[in-house]
Amino acid sequence: MKKAKNVIFYALMFLLSFAMIFPFLWMISTSFKFDSQVFTTPIEWIPDPINFSNYVKVWTEEPFLTFYKNTAFVAVFATAGQVIISAMAAYAFAKMKFTGRNIVFGLYLATMMVPWNTIMIPQYQIISKLHLTDTHLALILGQLASAFGIFLLRQFFMTVPDELVEAARIDGASEGRTFAQIMLPQAKPALATLIIFTFIQVWNDYMAPLIYLNTKEKYTIQLGLKFFQSEHTMQYTVIMAGTVCALIPILIIFLVFEKQITNGMVHSGLKG
Repeated sequence: MKKAKNVIFYALMFLLSFAMIFPFLWMISTSFKFDSQVFTTPIEWIPDPINFSNYVKVWTEEPFLTFYKNTAFVAVFATAGQVIISAMAAYAFAKMKFTGRNIVFGLYLATMMVPWNTIMIPQYQIISKLHLTDTHLALILGQLASAFGIFLLRQFFMTVPDELVEAARIDGASEGRTFAQIMLPQAKPALATLIIFTFIQVWNDYMAPLIYLNTKEKYTIQLGLKFFQSEHTMQYTVIMAGTVCALIPILIIFLVFEKQITNGMVHSGLKG
């Protein structure tokens, strides 16, 4: 009976895993096909012949390298800003006592339930009044505040003994020094998790660049892929090749920091 349950369990896990990885495999396969091979049935997973020209078109027909640089610039600075601000706010909520601390944290946490679509118009109005439309700074500023980031780091900071912080204060350490030299070094797993999550989110963002950017030279990768489709035609093979190129940094980051993601989630109180 137990063996039968295990077989059923692993069979379901295999089916779910295949369902999740199927689009990814189809994307890679399609990126090496000719247009006439895209919708053939059954699916030809290994194209014959293999077409490498799709990748050549991605990097030559449009300024894809510029899109890459723009995306990397926004992702790096937005991630750095969000991590710094989230860490400072999380430290205040976890280790500094002030009136209404839990109420303010609860209200801030409630913003996680507000869809971004409901605030994008007032956010655009603010950016417009600051004369920051069609700039990368608009994309960076929109990512600096993160309720999830503050929650993630606060949960980790709560696990640090208060006695350690009090000892530092008794020794004359300022709040800034306590935060920088005691709390941050111990929060490396949670910080790594937040860095990875934020970087992936900003790298894959489509709506914000679509709203704020107007100049082609400032486009990110997600907007740049639009140039391979028109009103009546869509170059599926080239778009898939561009998408594969866009995913490479994300895959590398995830594979390198996979352990940090797991440790960060466990040590930040999110397990179970």
